Amino acid sequence: MKKTMSVILAFLMIVCSLPVFAEIKDSIPFDVNAQSAVLIDTATGTVLYAKNADLALPPASVTKIMTLLLFLEEVERGNISLDENISVSEYAASMGGSQVYLEPGETMTAEEMLKCVIIASANDAAVALAEKVAGSEEAFVARMNERAGELGMVNTHFENATGLDDDTVKHLTSAYDIALMSRELLKHEIITKYSTIWMDTIRNGEFGLTNTNRLIRFYEGATGLKTGSTSKAGFCMSASAKRDGLHLVAVVMGADSRDIRNAVAKQLLDYGFANYSLYENSGGEAGEIPVTGGVNRTCKVEYEPFNVLLPKGKSKSVQVEFLLDSSVEAPVAAGDKVGVVRYICGEEIIGEGDIFASASVDRINFLELLWRMVGIYCLK
Repeated sequence: MKKTMSVILAFLMIVCSLPVFAEIKDSIPFDVNAQSAVLIDTATGTVLYAKNADLALPPASVTKIMTLLLFLEEVERGNISLDENISVSEYAASMGGSQVYLEPGETMTAEEMLKCVIIASANDAAVALAEKVAGSEEAFVARMNERAGELGMVNTHFENATGLDDDTVKHLTSAYDIALMSRELLKHEIITKYSTIWMDTIRNGEFGLTNTNRLIRFYEGATGLKTGSTSKAGFCMSASAKRDGLHLVAVVMGADSRDIRNAVAKQLLDYGFANYSLYENSGGEAGEIPVTGGVNRTCKVEYEPFNVLLPKGKSKSVQVEFLLDSSVEAPVAAGDKVGVVRYICGEEIIGEGDIFASASVDRINFLELLWRMVGIYCLK
């Protein structure tokens, strides 16, 4: 019976911590006016809505989510500074579609180019950033596909850094894969500094930028993220928004117009905020545990952060239960498991995690034990 319960609890932990795409992809509570769509919670990766979410389709400029991700990863590694100037190649300046009309040889700070891509979806700036990272767009695309594999984007193949698809053969991704890379991009907090800007300027105020994502202006809690449209792709979007600690990403692909795309994104986000809430526990200290045969008689213990998506209103009723071992024998290493923390909602266990030693406790040696005994004797 105990073994069976352990298996059940392990299963619940997996369900709470991983995307549940496979379970609900055929369960659509309502239809949306787009070829494919998906809604996820960024904290847990849980899929809340999916329609044809693994169907590979042209993504248009939503492609640039991966371009931005790779660039910001280089910034955070310290390989690129946002203050440094980037020189525009003739190739980057030749990009069509959405652009900020960069000239060959023109220089612009990395930060301004970043704004051009995030706010105005500038293809010329996107290629300039790609060349800065990898030396050429071709080399950068190889890194895009490598990173897609690392993120589990199994229905994705990139051919360029922009999403321009007049000359592409198999530049495709899926709504779910877009959600995966959107979630990863949002881990870089700097992205929302720019993706929430409605209007800005570059070139000392001489050139205006207007966000292609209208939800930034008209949807409460909107945080980004990227739009795109071509004749092949239709109208696509990865829209992120945050309310009451719940951060959602709604991906829409193959809508017939910009207004329909925006309406579908809003519909998905409204559904998520109306029906779900996020329970978050930041972890921390969980008391002390007696140590047998150690230089210290007790050891402080702690547990890791935990979060889970729940039906709206349930998060406030979660109870936390600490189940510590009666004692632990020295030596104890920091990180050793000494118990279990259990999360209960109503009568249901919604998750478990380890309680572990905060610090190491060495085994007491003979001289230390003798000294301790002498001290006890002297206190009598």
